[in-house]
Amino acid sequence: MGKLRVLSGKEVCLILMAHGFEQVRQKGSHIVMQKQVDSITITVPVPQHKEIKAGTLASIIRQAQLSRSVFEN
Repeated sequence: MGKLRVLSGKEVCLILMAHGFEQVRQKGSHIVMQKQVDSITITVPVPQHKEIKAGTLASIIRQAQLSRSVFEN
């Protein structure tokens, strides 16, 4: 398992969009991304920070149900 890159909120949103997510709304410094999979909706809030902390990024990856390798070096 590789090391997670230091990513900005904008970069995380671009990665999520490349995997089928779309921006549904923004409130303050958080963008809410959603993806419809079969009969469920996956919702992931992404903070618009210059650098997202590793724990926050790990939580986003878990919620998005994507492979960790997408976000690694």
